[in-house]
Amino acid sequence: MEIIHAVHVLVKSVLFLLLWVNCEGRESELNYVTCGSLVKLLNTRHNVRLHSHDVKYGSGSGQQSVTGVENADDANSYWQIRGKPDRPCQRGVAVKCGQAIRITHMKTGRNLHTHHFSSPLSNNQEVSAFGENGEGDDLDVWAVQCDGDHWERDEAVRFKHVGTDVYLSVTGEQYGHPIRGQREVHGMSSANQHNWWRSMEGVYIQPSQEPLRHDEL
Repeated sequence: MEIIHAVHVLVKSVLFLLLWVNCEGRESELNYVTCGSLVKLLNTRHNVRLHSHDVKYGSGSGQQSVTGVENADDANSYWQIRGKPDRPCQRGVAVKCGQAIRITHMKTGRNLHTHHFSSPLSNNQEVSAFGENGEGDDLDVWAVQCDGDHWERDEAVRFKHVGTDVYLSVTGEQYGHPIRGQREVHGMSSANQHNWWRSMEGVYIQPSQEPLRHDEL
């Protein structure tokens, strides 16, 4: 009887350990931004979320404009994290620091993009949304700059454009009509306080699981 009791205790201990390890692993998964996730990105210096809409620039490239908005509830501020055109990332896998990604606007299917046009207000580098149905060109690729191994959901990161070496930035300039009060988003050549971003509301995808809702869409 003592042997049977000892075996039962051992089995319970092993099951508890396996459950604990599984919970610890799942908890760590929840800490990262993953491929396929749909998120809002907050500029931490100016407290505006990366935003786009089917409004074209009146100068420069004439492509779809990208701005920053203070309203946290705007549905036009959701972006999907995706892999490069020639190297798709596996759905639900944590994005590595230094990894090259595409950031695709949910509502219009256009990718966050920059090129050698001047931005309309600050005369930095214009940032636009480009392409159709998630497909654009090689100027849609950004590298995630962060400190650890993976992009943690609560940390501030930078997005450096692979093609032109500028950082996704906001410096506070505001548009007038027809997008009054929205901030200019542009590319800057230097890493500074204006180009820190943090993931906020969204749907965070995990491997082979249902989406984890960080906040209601």
